[in-house]
Amino acid sequence: MEYSSLRVKDVIKEFHPGGRLGQHSFGERVDAVGFCLFLKTYLEVDEFPEDFCQRLFRYFQHFENATKSISCWILCPTPTCLFFLSCGAASQECNRGVFLRDVSCYFSVLEEGQPREKLEFTFKLYDKDGNGLLDSSEVDRIITQMMRAADYLGWDVTEIRPVLKDMMTAIDVDDSGTVTLEEWLKGGMNNVPLLVLLGLKMTERDGQHIWRMKHFNKPTYCSVCQSMLLGLGKQGLCCTCCKYTVHSQCANKNPEPCARTFVKSKKEVAAHDWIRADCNSTKCQVCHKKIKTLVGRRCVWCQEMRHDECLFSGLSTCECGPLRDHILIIVNELHNPSDPNLFCIFLQIVPIPDTHPLLVFVNPKSGGKQGERVLRKFQHLLNPRQVYNLSNGGPAPGLHFFRNLHKYRILVCGGDGTVGWILDAIDLQVRPPVAVLPLGTGNDLARCLRWGGGYEGTDLREILKEIEAGELVSMDRWSIRVIPDDPQEAGDPVPYEIINNYFSIGVDASIAHRFHSMREKHPQRFNSRMKNKLWYFEFATSETISASCKKLKECLTIECCGRSVDLSSMSLEGIAVLNIPSMHGGSNLWGESKKPDSVPEMEPSEVITDPELLKTISQDMSDKRLEVVGLEGAIEMGQIYTRLKSAGHRLAQTSQITIRTIKALPMQIDGEPWMQPPCTIHIIHKNQANMLMAAPTKPSGFFHLK
Repeated sequence: MEYSSLRVKDVIKEFHPGGRLGQHSFGERVDAVGFCLFLKTYLEVDEFPEDFCQRLFRYFQHFENATKSISCWILCPTPTCLFFLSCGAASQECNRGVFLRDVSCYFSVLEEGQPREKLEFTFKLYDKDGNGLLDSSEVDRIITQMMRAADYLGWDVTEIRPVLKDMMTAIDVDDSGTVTLEEWLKGGMNNVPLLVLLGLKMTERDGQHIWRMKHFNKPTYCSVCQSMLLGLGKQGLCCTCCKYTVHSQCANKNPEPCARTFVKSKKEVAAHDWIRADCNSTKCQVCHKKIKTLVGRRCVWCQEMRHDECLFSGLSTCECGPLRDHILIIVNELHNPSDPNLFCIFLQIVPIPDTHPLLVFVNPKSGGKQGERVLRKFQHLLNPRQVYNLSNGGPAPGLHFFRNLHKYRILVCGGDGTVGWILDAIDLQVRPPVAVLPLGTGNDLARCLRWGGGYEGTDLREILKEIEAGELVSMDRWSIRVIPDDPQEAGDPVPYEIINNYFSIGVDASIAHRFHSMREKHPQRFNSRMKNKLWYFEFATSETISASCKKLKECLTIECCGRSVDLSSMSLEGIAVLNIPSMHGGSNLWGESKKPDSVPEMEPSEVITDPELLKTISQDMSDKRLEVVGLEGAIEMGQIYTRLKSAGHRLAQTSQITIRTIKALPMQIDGEPWMQPPCTIHIIHKNQANMLMAAPTKPSGFFHLK
């Protein structure tokens, strides 16, 4: 569902009378063939496991029996399969199909979207006669589908059931037995656990908790009723920003507000901001005695913890603690108490003197679930208003908010493509230094800047310390223009107009193109680092056998600053143009350079093609030069990656490149591949970006390898 671009409300129209799939529905039900077609259409897949489809069909088919007797069905705890164990009436073959409304309601709860939109869709789904009313049985049916979705997501449904029942009692105020759309929306939008289930979005109101369901691995207590959270699944709600924790049924009982994201005047900038917290037997920093459960407070800014009775005994000024250099303080001196939703109009950033507030961009889709976890952690460690989810409007909102600051840094949490996105966005503005927290696989730019090849769960406080101590470096960025020989000839769109890392033609681009094509067709097969690497290995192996790019030198010519590069003496299947010393997830195709023997230093030339001189040339991402390397094939690529071979064939170092091709060839820019018809390619220097490089890692032991 994460990879599907369709919505349930769009697919269900296909089954209405006169719709493309209308022949598979009869009355309110859909048959087994229609059910499978619903899944294929909604999930946008050509193939669907028949056994899984049948089991899921029976799961919905026996819904009425299942609601009467829990012994009729059992759900397997694995999230990828729903197994059905039948008995009694549920075990009998039934050809009456499934209720399409129940299927649609179930999936609409799980899909992304605004809670109000989901509630309204669900209401109209069950309002069969369109009279704007639901009777009690229809409302109970909706609640049951929501319960089933909650169970699939790992919630403790014994917690959520009474919450939803209370909601139903509150909705039908006049006890008429029917619910209007207005009553349904009002009741649903005021029910916190239901909103979390439906996908609660971050609101603009300060002091509003950002709730999520959570399973706790150690004894945890509700901050409202002060009882322990119990259950086998996700036992309660936890605020992402302040870690305030409650039972599901206590979330609607006026809990304490979330931590503020702004202060009301400049006088409050240096003041503590205390919130209720479970201090986990931490020592009070005033009396130095242990803080018992639920009798302590934590300062949002400096993380200091105190007993309730010690709050006003210690220092009243806040130094913002270890993360002082990164924290953003916002002042709202013009706050209008009559309308708390207007505060965002008057916000003013007042940076702490001698600090560099951090603007954090997180791509939640990078690295599987890594991005989502990193987003939550940064919202807790920093001011939530300096942490931006790139799925919500891209980088523009964050850059606009920081537009008047001159001394700030940017942290990009994602892959190389995400970093390129941010660099493009700040191209025409003040260019603050950019650090990278690499998520997912590849991450060649992050490797070159010493941020590593992938985030392994390190404490984010340590990463913030590394950013504070990072070294400012410049990185060249290059404009690339692809001009097809025949403008009418259809070809894939060129993914980027800027090169940050590398550009290549031939064998490696062919492998990447196969990989991306398969991932777009079957995204569910590429949901982990290990699977991605195995698929890449398989495509590399098949490319070795097929050698689809052999005799590449007969298909293209290369000019560096007007000087032709001689390829006649080599048998190449790939050409790589490098800006950084990393490609293919850590391969250094240029390799280590030899130190020249007693040769005086020379002024850098616009182009160098002499083989002996090229052996002494080192790579530098800020020298306004590109390196051109030849590859013999997929086997050589593998040898370089595994360090069995030191590098590819050095062809040139240059400040400008023109490449002409005479046939369609696979190409890639920074890991994004495409098939390109015959064309002319011009690459010239564009500008430089300010990047932050981490300090070199210190040896951890005697046998440490560089």
